[in-house]
Amino acid sequence: MSTRIRIALVVNLLSLLFLITIVHSNQSTVPLRSFKISENVTYDCIDIYKQPGLKHHLLKTHKIQMKSSVSRPELKMQIGKNETSNKRKIGCPNGTVPILRNTKEYVTNSQMFAEKHFHPLSADIRSTTGPFRGVQAWFSANSLNVGKNQVSYSQIYIGSGSENQVNYISAGWIINPGLYGDQRVWTFGFWKGKDEKGCYNTACSGFVQVSKVIPIVEPYYLKTGVPAWMRYSIHQDRNTGNWWITQHMEDAPNEDIGYWPKELFNLLDDGANMVGVGGVVQASPSGLSPPMGNGNLPNGGRQDSGIFANIEVLNSNYEQRKMNYFRTENLLDSEKCYGLRIGTVKPFHRTHLGFFFNYGGPGGISCGV
Repeated sequence: MSTRIRIALVVNLLSLLFLITIVHSNQSTVPLRSFKISENVTYDCIDIYKQPGLKHHLLKTHKIQMKSSVSRPELKMQIGKNETSNKRKIGCPNGTVPILRNTKEYVTNSQMFAEKHFHPLSADIRSTTGPFRGVQAWFSANSLNVGKNQVSYSQIYIGSGSENQVNYISAGWIINPGLYGDQRVWTFGFWKGKDEKGCYNTACSGFVQVSKVIPIVEPYYLKTGVPAWMRYSIHQDRNTGNWWITQHMEDAPNEDIGYWPKELFNLLDDGANMVGVGGVVQASPSGLSPPMGNGNLPNGGRQDSGIFANIEVLNSNYEQRKMNYFRTENLLDSEKCYGLRIGTVKPFHRTHLGFFFNYGGPGGISCGV
C-alpha cells in the first residue's frame, strides 16, 4: 500500500472520529423531543443525567435519586369541578425530563426577582417549633390582573436561619408578568442555599427534575372567577436528605416532580426550623399592591381572599400532624392591607381546618414596601 493511500486512510479515519465526537458531545444539548405549549413556552426533553440542574458546582459528585423514600398518601377529595385548560400536554420519553427553554431575558429577570423574594408583603401562618421534615396543603389559584412590575403568589415553604444566613425552599402558584412575560398563573419552585443566592425553577442550576410529565414550572390557563385547586408537598427524604416536591392533583396519582439536593444547603441537614403557608404580593415601584388570592376584598371579615386547607406537617420523626398541633404564629407585614384567621372550611365537601387570608384591596390603597 502506497504512502499516499495510507495518509488518505488516516485522514478519513480521523475525520470520522471527529464527527463521532461532535455528535456525542451535542447529545447533552440537543433535546430528544420538544413540546411547544404556546408562543413563548417550549419544553425540551433532556437526558436526565445531562439536565442543567446538575451543572451546579456543589453537585459535581451528586448521584441522582430517582424516587423519594418517603411515602406520600394519596388524598382523594371532592373539590368540585377543577376548571383549568391545562390538560397534560407534556410526556417526555423514558430517560428524559421536561426543561423549560430559558431565554436570556428570563434568566436575567429570574435573578432580579430572586433578590427581591424576601422583601414582599405577606400574610402567612407558620410554625417555628421545628425541626420539621415537610409541609403540605391544598390551596387555590385564580386569574388576576397583575401589572408588569407587580407579583402575586400563594406558597408553602420550609426554612432555617442562623445569624445572617437563611436556607429556604418554597413552591406554589405565581403571577409574575415581569418574569414570565404574561399574566397567566404559573407553578414555581424557589430555593436559597449556602451560597446565599436564590433561584427560581430551572433558571439556574441546582434543582433536579425527575418527573417526565410534570415540570417544576408550568403555565395554567384559568377562567376569570374560577379557581384551580392543587396540593403541593415539600419533604426531606429519609435516606438521602434531599428535599422533594410532590404534586397531588385531583383524581390523579401523586407525582414526585424532583428535588433540591442536600448539597445545596448547610442549615437543612436535620430538617427545617420553620414551616409555613401563605399569600404574598410584591408592590409596584409606585407602592400600589396587586390583588392577592382571588382578589376579593374582605368585606368586613365576611369574605376571604384565599384559603389553605388540610395543612399538614411532618415532624422530626416523619409523623404527619395537622399544623395546629404545633404552636403557630401569624405573620402580617401590613395590618391595614391583610388579615388572618383560622377556622373550618368546606371546599372539599367535608370540614377541614383552614387558614384564610384577607386582602385589603388594590385601588388607591398603598401596600408597598
